[in-house]
This record gives sequence, structure tokens and C-alpha cells, in this order.
Amino acid sequence: MKRFLYQAIATLVSAVTLTLPAVTQQPVVIELFTSEGCSSCPPADAMLITLGQKRDTNIAKLILLEEHVEYWNQGGWTDRFSGPTYTQRQYDYTHELHLATAYTPQIVIDGHLQASGNNPRAVEQMILEAAKTPKPAAVSLHLTTPEKLQVNVADPTGTHLQVLFAVTEDGLTTDVHAGENGGRTVKHGAVVREMRRLGSTSDGKFEKSIDLPDKSSWKKENLRAAVFVEDPKTGAIVGAADLPYPSAASNVTGK
Repeated sequence: MKRFLYQAIATLVSAVTLTLPAVTQQPVVIELFTSEGCSSCPPADAMLITLGQKRDTNIAKLILLEEHVEYWNQGGWTDRFSGPTYTQRQYDYTHELHLATAYTPQIVIDGHLQASGNNPRAVEQMILEAAKTPKPAAVSLHLTTPEKLQVNVADPTGTHLQVLFAVTEDGLTTDVHAGENGGRTVKHGAVVREMRRLGSTSDGKFEKSIDLPDKSSWKKENLRAAVFVEDPKTGAIVGAADLPYPSAASNVTGK
């Protein structure tokens, strides 16, 4: 079973790239709820790393968020990346998606499709489905300075939408010394370091300039800024964009 799982993970990105003919590239937001205290989670973490190696396919721009929940921290190991924001976000999805309980590893795509993070075939199909569904809200990101990010959202539907911001970091590794993964080295990609609400659209628009968070414990070259727009009534994500943090002399635009 494990051999099949890792083979499926290894071919997932290629399948996403090749299964459909080239169409308009859609942003697809992939949230993985995970924990270093969960022995079933490392394969799902590995899958997200694999997806992160090719975020831009011919059909989708994959926006990845690895969110570490807190409820495994009572099992003997405290996950240093866990936080109440991510735990509550998963609980909200549990309610909105009419699930019996929260669980890990769980993949949620575009806020309305969900499956086990250890079911790569289901994840592949959900990515393909999401890539074929246009998002009404257009999100554009522009670095006005290396520290300032301009966020613009245009929503022709005029719906009242929430705009959220996240910082993710790739290339993280932890030697786990206790709990279900005691003695293992686990690797992570797109770990959410910060997530917060920026505000809401008004008359189909949102504009805001924000400071890019940058803490000394984060490796700037591995950071990405993501903005996504969701319907507060359903949790569905209807627009998104991300971009890498700037290098010493760069000016990057994300759509």
C-alpha cells in the first residue's frame, strides 16, 4: 500500500499537467491540514512538497497552504508550526462541508472540495475539477517596494467577499523526538507562517497596501505571499494569487 501511495504521489504533478489540453490557467488553492504528531501525515506532507516543485502547470497555478493543527499536540509532541488560526479554519470547514469530525491529513481544494491527504488519485481529480472552474474574482499582487505589497481584487458579481493573506515557507525540516512520529525526520513545504484577514470587498472591489511580514527565523528565499478571496457564507474560494518574496533587487507581479 505504501509503495502504491508513493508512486501515485510521484506521478501526481505530471498527471495534472498532461491530463487536460491547455486552457486558461486557473488559480487552485490547495490546503493541507496536517500535524507532526500524526503518523499518517508525512506521506501527505511529501505530496504537497511534490506539488510545490511545479506550481505552474498548463491548466492551473497551484497555491499551496500547509496548515498545522493543534489537537495532536497532546500526544507527546508539540508541533512548532501549529496554531489556533489553522485549527479553527479546519473546524470551520468541518462545519461547512458537513463532515462528522476534523481529521488529518485532510486536503481542501478551493474551499469546497475535500479528501484524505493520503488519497492522491482523489486529490488529482479535485485539482483537475477546480482547474476547469473559472473563479469570478480577479486578484492581482504587485510589489511597490521590496517590503510593500499592493493587493487589488475585482469581483464583477459584487458579492460581499472576505480577503485573506498568508505567508508560506518551503524547505522546512523537523527531527521529531516524541509522539507517533518519534525518531523520524519530517519535511514540509508551503507551511503557513501567518494567516490573517485583510478586509472585505465593497462594490466588487478591494484595494490595500500591506507590509510583508519578515521574521528573523524565516528564510526569506523560501517565502511566498498568498492572497485568496472567499465567500463567507460557504467558505468557497473564488479568487486567489501568490508570488515569491522579492530578492535583493526584484519587482514581481502575481495574478
